[in-house]
Amino acid sequence: MTQNIILTQQQIQQITKRIAYQIYETFVDEKEVVIAGIANSGYIFAQKIAVEVEKISDLKIVLGRVEVNKQDPLQEVKTDLQTSDYENKSLVLVDDVMNSGATLIYGIKYFLEVPLKKFKTAVLVNRNHKKFPVKADFKGISLSTSSLEHVQVVFNENEEYAYLK
Repeated sequence: MTQNIILTQQQIQQITKRIAYQIYETFVDEKEVVIAGIANSGYIFAQKIAVEVEKISDLKIVLGRVEVNKQDPLQEVKTDLQTSDYENKSLVLVDDVMNSGATLIYGIKYFLEVPLKKFKTAVLVNRNHKKFPVKADFKGISLSTSSLEHVQVVFNENEEYAYLK
């Protein structure tokens, strides 16, 4: 199976910085922002964004990991955040790729059970054939693909890239 690289490591780093600036601009009046990443690659992407936001601002970042069963998103969503970590605060939910929108929408539903100041979403790759009415507020690239194609993001110690297979 051939790999068609759609994002190189340098492009992912540039996108991460751009999204960090967008987050900072959106939450410039806040003291603290929660960045919650959907496991596994979404959480790694959230960590990278958090590092960049902390470099460019004095925002306190609370980082959280969110577990959504991508094969059965109706199962219970789990997170390492306590309700008090994000209640009445601003939150950004991060994933690597938005395919149908199901994972993101069930993650959103989880966090809407408590009051939030502001709620935004971020994805590295936004595919343009969603089944659910959800959008990414901050996105790296938008990609029109067929439903048979698959986007994979690789975050390894020495390399990171996204490819279409």
